[in-house]
Amino acid sequence: MEVRVQNLRKEFGRFPALHDVSLDIRSSELIALLGPSGSGKTTLLRLIAGLETPTEGQIFFGDEDASKKTVQQRNIGFVFQHYALFRHMTVLDNIAFGLKVRSASRRPPRAEIHRRAKELLELVQLSGLEKRYPAQLSGGQRQRVALARAMAVEPNVLLLDEPFGALDAQVRKDLRKWLREIHDRTGHTTVFVTHDQEEALELADRVVVLNKGAIEQVGTPDEIYDTPNSPFVYGFIGQSNRVKVRITNGEIWFEERPLGLSAPRDIDGEAYLYFRPHDIELHDGDGGCIAGLLTSSRRVAGTRHIEMDIGPGHDRIEIELPPDRADRLDRNRIAFKPTRWKLFRNGG
Repeated sequence: MEVRVQNLRKEFGRFPALHDVSLDIRSSELIALLGPSGSGKTTLLRLIAGLETPTEGQIFFGDEDASKKTVQQRNIGFVFQHYALFRHMTVLDNIAFGLKVRSASRRPPRAEIHRRAKELLELVQLSGLEKRYPAQLSGGQRQRVALARAMAVEPNVLLLDEPFGALDAQVRKDLRKWLREIHDRTGHTTVFVTHDQEEALELADRVVVLNKGAIEQVGTPDEIYDTPNSPFVYGFIGQSNRVKVRITNGEIWFEERPLGLSAPRDIDGEAYLYFRPHDIELHDGDGGCIAGLLTSSRRVAGTRHIEMDIGPGHDRIEIELPPDRADRLDRNRIAFKPTRWKLFRNGG
């Protein structure tokens, strides 16, 4: 099922939570809504679900305007962060609940409900636990039950609001892989909200980055990470550095020395050079590079993160190196040059 959000605006009192948001979600696509707290991602999800009514704009399911329809009429599957399972029901009854409460004309026969619930139990890898109650399950198992229950009604769209937010890091990682496999097998159009950039980049076909109630960028994980279109996206997705530079005759200068980086299409003046900590090459001497004093060094998994002071008026920056290369550095002064970078006129 395709979903189209058109010029959506949502106000709570006088506070604009979303303004002029438009988004096309393809059938069978897994979309991540990513952004900091207050960016509007959960509001957008609730509007798609029908849990909120837009102040302005429309939401289409296929060619049909669903803006005024209820959650039930939209046939939505919704998974919340805190499971929202019925504690007095067994696992199997929880999964079957959405089918059992349908109107008589739409309710499948009892045997068909039981068959579908058992089938979903197997799909989410919980066979044998059908008679247990939610309190007898781990957090990860409860979230699997919640997802199976949402899929039982064969939804037009599956919506997940911070589905792994209440789980510990290792369980989250395991469930991310599992959710991607489930999505590929079932083909549900799926939208999930997260503030975890790693989760979004690992899981989604496309990522929608929101900021202050508006969409900053939509793209594949590679596009969002490698070619961010604004200082906000560059700073929010992954680690990044920002250095104030000057453009003169198509060349980028840091302080009083050229970096050997060309910007032929940029007009002269001040700008900000953004680059990732790992997108650098070390240099001998200070010519044609950025240099500074090492202030701290720490091991993070397979890399060493080195913080540097590059002078008054500049933020401290961080570079990443393999531990063996980092250990051979001059402990006082380090010089490097970005290998992949982007210029922005404002610093975000």
